[in-house]
Amino acid sequence: MIPLEEARAHVLAGCPPAATHPVALADARGGVLAEAVVAAAAVPPFANTAMDGFAVRAADTTEASDDAPVALRIVGTLRAGMAPGAALDRPLAAGEALRIMTGAPMPPGADAVVPVEATEVAPDDRTVQVGEAAAPGRHVRPAGDDLQPGDAVFAPGTVLGPAHLGVLAGLGRTEVLVHRRPVVGVFSTGDELVPPGRPLAPGQIHDSNRLALLAAVADAGFPTVDLGLVPDDEGAIAGTVAAAVETCDAVITSGGVSMGDFDYVKVVLDRLGAMRRMQVAIRPAKPLAFWTVARPGGSGSVPVFGLPGNPVSSLVSFELFARPGLRRMAGHGDTDLDRPIVRATAGEPFGRRPDGKVHFVRARCRWDDAIGGFRAVSAGAQGSHQLRALADANALVRLPDGSGVGAGDPVDVVLLG
Repeated sequence: MIPLEEARAHVLAGCPPAATHPVALADARGGVLAEAVVAAAAVPPFANTAMDGFAVRAADTTEASDDAPVALRIVGTLRAGMAPGAALDRPLAAGEALRIMTGAPMPPGADAVVPVEATEVAPDDRTVQVGEAAAPGRHVRPAGDDLQPGDAVFAPGTVLGPAHLGVLAGLGRTEVLVHRRPVVGVFSTGDELVPPGRPLAPGQIHDSNRLALLAAVADAGFPTVDLGLVPDDEGAIAGTVAAAVETCDAVITSGGVSMGDFDYVKVVLDRLGAMRRMQVAIRPAKPLAFWTVARPGGSGSVPVFGLPGNPVSSLVSFELFARPGLRRMAGHGDTDLDRPIVRATAGEPFGRRPDGKVHFVRARCRWDDAIGGFRAVSAGAQGSHQLRALADANALVRLPDGSGVGAGDPVDVVLLG
């Protein structure tokens, strides 16, 4: 057996970051930025009001109070989207006020805004009683208050979320350069497998891994291609792989990578690419195979993840190896490849026997106010074929080789959700 870290390093080495391409902002959410973004203009581009109210000269309101309001003459109305000159073609003069709406540009001569709640307009709509003093700059957003020209906005490697896209749109950008997200093909192998919805003959089971892995890939943010259910036949497997590497950037297989006489996936891929079959010192998900298969025409290589066929092993192996590899291909940095790991308190004993492996226990992890930290308990049965406990889990408790931990002991927990 080889250590988890060695197997992981081998996989990541075969998953270099993908090429970059420009995408429209509407399609960039979740993408990894491949350029440095620098502000080309001020944001906001002009001083504007943060409140509905009246633009005034602060000096005119110095003596204003709720008990002794100051009367100012209303000289116009300025809405958002209007140029200042559309409401008043000169600077605001002493004793004047301009009705103004949130987001409208500050008119020349005005240096403060009195919110509408602190004012009372006369019935003839010609004067306004101002009931509070306004200091210069009150409720005014200066030009460049968010960004100044030349500001470094986002660095390469930034994962673009909704606020990032809003900032880019505010800068007037319509597209952004990101790393391509790998298109991932998934297929299952096994003569014993039958698609869901079809009756089972003796010795058969429904194919659950393919749907689960397709969902896991999609949940990680990558487009998927369903390559179907492939029988234990060298020709069929070879044809599926050959077609996949022409259209997919990565391929995930389930089953056919162990030591059995009919595990043909490893046979086919050993012939097609640079393959390493590993027995990793972990439980579950000990068997793992990883290949890089050259694309036709010499346009790079496609990583192929050969995951074990047991349902739990398949998904745990995806979390430990395939998901980090795909994220690296998508441009994520080495410190951003894995799920978060937190320190938690064992809510019950997690027993095990020394066997030279790291165990990953399906668990439920929640914040516990009583202990001021996370608390983890088992999610149920831990057999590699017992998928229900993984469905009920939101975490994996990582148990190093040894005899386990007792209730109340600290444990490292991989958060899955």
